[in-house]
Amino acid sequence: MKKLSLFAFALTILITPIGLYAQQSQMTVTRTETAGTISEVNPDTLVIRSESSPNPVVYTYTNKTNYINEKGEPVSMETVRSGLPVTVYYTRNGNQMTAEKVLVHETTTTTSEKPMIEEKKVTTTTSGNPIFGQKQTTTTTTTSKTN
Repeated sequence: MKKLSLFAFALTILITPIGLYAQQSQMTVTRTETAGTISEVNPDTLVIRSESSPNPVVYTYTNKTNYINEKGEPVSMETVRSGLPVTVYYTRNGNQMTAEKVLVHETTTTTSEKPMIEEKKVTTTTSGNPIFGQKQTTTTTTTSKTN
């Protein structure tokens, strides 16, 4: 019995440092988000430019990455292209950032100019006696543009 107790004690002393070593080698995974504009879409990465970073940031994506619009509806990966504003929700594992969710923002274009409307009015008046060959024609053209 003493040999068994001594064996268990020795085994515990040997295993404890291994467990401490295993805990020290774990990496910290951080979840965060960033907003910006897509500058490149590659087979396994998205390159995002944002105002908060002077350099473009590269995010990897997988088949588990979700793409959604502002209403929370799924968006096809094929619609994700350069120039779109997005928010990337990602995890950082060491130096690698993996996109878990990409929120694709809707783009709208506004113009401050009113559409130009051009109106042309042509009036032709013919008078005279066609038998004697006298003919008088008056043409008036009015053009107006609205902005």
